[in-house]
Amino acid sequence: MQTSYNGLTLPKDGEAIQYANGKYTVPDRPIIPFIEGDGTGRDIWRASQRVFDAAVEKAYGGKRAVKWFEIFAGEKAFREFKTWLPDDSVKAATDLRVSIKGPLTTPVGGGIRSLNVALRQIMDLYACVRPVKYYAGVPSPVKRPEKLDVVIFRENTEDVYAGIEFKEGTADAKKLIAFLNDEMLKGGKKKVREDSGVGIKPISITGTKRLVRYAIRHAVATGRKSVTLVHKGNIQKFTEGAFREWGYEVAVQEFRNDVVTERESWILGNVEANPGLTVEQNAALIEPGLEFGNDEFRQSVYAEITGVLDSIGKSHGNGQWKKKVLINDRIADSIFQQVIIRPEEYSILACPNLNGDYISDACAAQVGGLGIAPGANIGDGYAVFEATHGTAPKYADKDVINPGSVMLSGVMMFDFLGWPEAAKLIESSLEKTIQQKYVTYDFERQMQGATKVKTSEFATRMIANM
Repeated sequence: MQTSYNGLTLPKDGEAIQYANGKYTVPDRPIIPFIEGDGTGRDIWRASQRVFDAAVEKAYGGKRAVKWFEIFAGEKAFREFKTWLPDDSVKAATDLRVSIKGPLTTPVGGGIRSLNVALRQIMDLYACVRPVKYYAGVPSPVKRPEKLDVVIFRENTEDVYAGIEFKEGTADAKKLIAFLNDEMLKGGKKKVREDSGVGIKPISITGTKRLVRYAIRHAVATGRKSVTLVHKGNIQKFTEGAFREWGYEVAVQEFRNDVVTERESWILGNVEANPGLTVEQNAALIEPGLEFGNDEFRQSVYAEITGVLDSIGKSHGNGQWKKKVLINDRIADSIFQQVIIRPEEYSILACPNLNGDYISDACAAQVGGLGIAPGANIGDGYAVFEATHGTAPKYADKDVINPGSVMLSGVMMFDFLGWPEAAKLIESSLEKTIQQKYVTYDFERQMQGATKVKTSEFATRMIANM
């Protein structure tokens, strides 16, 4: 490992986090890289770092401390190093294993590639983890925001975010369209219009299974009641439909003792309600309209029921399935209404990249918005915790922005490090400060009788509330 990155020397009184055999070893004084972020990121980071240090000191009385180390990306990196993402910044983040960042600028329509996407793909941070829960006192547009308590696991490295696309009118676009029309679609009715821009949407077995595996492991470890596979497989059968199929495969092949699928729960539940139920009667209950299907379909359903009862009837029967993690799936457009009208029925959502991006922000809106929504990007041996909102450049250096997203990302980071006492102090003091109606302008304008404070003042009150 290097002793310096981007010309800055590592703290001599800190140690690097180690990773081996799937486990992290965290020293009492870990060196943790940070990217303060662009725009409002500067104000947010200053406030957040003060809160993080205060929580660690309060929780551990000097026995533990974070040794912060700045690395560079975005506008600050470009000004100092003439590159938006220096190689040394990526090297430091990988060598030191766990890091945290504020928001980074990516102009819409060109200029530079998304730095967030670049970091995820370079470091293979395949799981974007977005917990969404309500904190008392936060203004919300829904009547019962406390009913929503989900963790979203979004595949992070493929789907349309793979960045494989070609601009309309270019030679590459024309070449790809000609190949599709003249070779792959030859003789059929489908054609790609020649004036199209074209993108490729890869979804792989590898990418899907490791994401769903991570989500199910989290459910088992934390006592979460269900994992829902979110997909648009009714239309995109060989990409998102495959995501659904591969997700179920991971569940039943690798977590058999810990999980039950939704259809298995119906089959087992039907037998418990009526022990004398025949296979044919059970099939009619789980497949309404079965009598209108052909014989081949009916036989496949009968075989499914027999297989479930033979394989897990003893281990999951007699109500034991109710104690397992429920694996189900929902169509992507449906889940948007489900998390509003029936939020208590969902616990973990496992999603392909684009679906996960949309649903994460939609859920965050129900509990106060992106200003208070944390996130993490996690791979095998590496983790980057981050703000989920943008840079809001018109508010930069005005000390007015809600720092909640980065602070709660810090909560995630400390839990990840195995420092739950520090995490709890940050989380509880943030909620207490909001309940005192001592808030930044985004909340103050929605709360009657609130006091509008600066970013730095919010952090100071949080530290006092610890």
